Amino acid sequence: LEPIRFGPKLKATLVRLLKEEVEGLALANYGYVVNVIAVPEDQIRFGVIEYDTGDVVCYVKYKALLLRPFINEVLDATVSQCNQLGFFAYVGPLRIFVSKHSMPEDMMNGFDGERDAWISDDKEVLICAGCGVRLKIKGRTVEQGNINAIGTIKDNYLGLIDGGSGEGGEEM
Repeated sequence: LEPIRFGPKLKATLVRLLKEEVEGLALANYGYVVNVIAVPEDQIRFGVIEYDTGDVVCYVKYKALLLRPFINEVLDATVSQCNQLGFFAYVGPLRIFVSKHSMPEDMMNGFDGERDAWISDDKEVLICAGCGVRLKIKGRTVEQGNINAIGTIKDNYLGLIDGGSGEGGEEM
């Protein structure tokens, strides 16, 4: 904490700076910090003064709402982009890529470049930007404050759940 921030509302300033720093950040062991819920006053401890800068090191324990995807977790996501290799979908800030090899057999060769969509062989299922899909997380990485994941729609009860118009779609 910089000396210029010292004042009568020191703890409120510290809580505000904590929220600005950690909300929206992906922490490797914990997940994506959606919101800082509570900072108990007895959990704020002031440490040592840095001799070079005059800054004070503070130790703060807080409670937060996290998005922490687990391997094999099933999530509902919104498709954002389709290309010939697969599609990208989002669950809040979590970006998930589903490869064409992780799609059912009847969709593996069904990319339509004109509509930027994946279409099943029987033309009943169309996955495009804005559609809702149910998928399973197969892997995840945390890099540079972002969480990315690899998913699949190849299992039972996974696939298209909303065609993008707000009404329920056909499930696979």
